[in-house]
This record gives sequence, C-alpha cells and structure tokens, in this order.
Amino acid sequence: MATTSNFRDSIKKAKGQSLVGPNVINKALPYLGGGLVLTAVGTYGGLGMIQSNPSLFMPTFIGAMIAQIVLFFVVRGIAERADNSIALPLLTVYSLLTGYTLSGIVFVALGTNGVGINGVAMAALGCGITFVIARNIGSNLGDEDGLALTKTVQLGIIALVIVMLLQIVLSLFGIFTPSWLEIGISGLGVFLFAGASVVDFYILPRAYRDNQYLSAALSMYLTYINLFVFILRLLIAINSRD
Repeated sequence: MATTSNFRDSIKKAKGQSLVGPNVINKALPYLGGGLVLTAVGTYGGLGMIQSNPSLFMPTFIGAMIAQIVLFFVVRGIAERADNSIALPLLTVYSLLTGYTLSGIVFVALGTNGVGINGVAMAALGCGITFVIARNIGSNLGDEDGLALTKTVQLGIIALVIVMLLQIVLSLFGIFTPSWLEIGISGLGVFLFAGASVVDFYILPRAYRDNQYLSAALSMYLTYINLFVFILRLLIAINSRD
C-alpha cells in the first residue's frame, strides 16, 4: 500500500512538467545502493532470529512491519521537504526494518527445493539487470510514451494490491491461492514492477528537484524491493507446484 501511495504521488507531481531535477537520479543512486545494503543486513538479522529464537520472530516481525509502514509516511514527508539531514537516519532505520520483514520470504525461499540460495541470488541479479535496462529505456522515453506507460503501470499496481488484499482476506477463512494462480499473480507483479523501474527513470526527474534526491532514492528503493519480492514469490510458486 505504501508503494502505491508513493507511486501515485510522484505521478501527480510529474504531470505536464519538464525536467525539474535533471541530476536527481545520479544524486539518489548512492543512497539507493546504501539502502539495499542495509536491507541485506536487516534480512540477515531476521534470518538469525528465525534460527535462534523462532517463537520470538513473529511478534518482532509484526512490530517491524507496523513501524515500517508508519516510518514510510514520516520519511516521505521529511524527504520531500529536502530535510535530508533528518531524513537520512530515518531512511537507514527504514531500510533495516524492511530487511527484517523480508527475512520471512527469504527463509521460505532458502527452504524451498529448487530455489535456495541460488534463487535468492538470481532474484537479486534480476533486479540489477532490470535496473540497467530500465535506466536506458526510461531515460529516453518521450512525454507521450512516458505518461502512457506510467498510467498503465499505476493502474496495474492498484489492481495487484487489490488482488493481494483479497488473498489475505481469503486466507483468514482458510481459502488459499492455488499454485497456478499464485504463479500468475507473482508473474504479473514481476512484470509490473519491471515496468515501474522504467517509469522511475522517466518520472522522477520531473517530480523531484535535485535537492530531493532522498525522495527519488526512496521511490526507486520501493520499486526494486517489490521486484525482488515478486521474483522470489514466482520462483517459490513454480518450485512448490503440487
């Protein structure tokens, strides 16, 4: 939900604007990389908790998830005001919390035959390859194509969020997604967030000024974290078929 909110907000700012932050992407990239490294550290800590004290993991996971959601909105507001000295330490905590909440799906992936550490590495590599391709395409999109792609991806992500919320509600009643449908949903998620990575390189220089580089870094960070999650979900679903 936080991802969708951030995506819609960026689109509203970018509509009808020329470049307002031509250097914002380059300034954001070091912070994006640092955030992803901190996320890996948080994930490692979460995996350690699962192995050493599994009964304590779920309460801490829920607490980290709530704190992560609250912190997202706090950080986004501060970063958009370009109060970077305040936003940066909060983004550091946010990245660590995100890593901790990711440890659950990473643990499942590590324990799934056919996925394991190679699958986790493949998901991370897939995000890196997507970044390189998306930067080349998104930076060269014209306004007509850029806005059309942006709107399509936005609507797709909203639909995906609705489907995932429905999954959660049905699971509360003991109704779980069949493997073929999970593969379809995960594949759609990979496709949409790969598209969102292209959109980032088109829309962020039109949505944020150069001094709002932490806002741009947060937007790209959310895109690649979600892409990583959906690649893992897809690999798990494919290798867990009945």
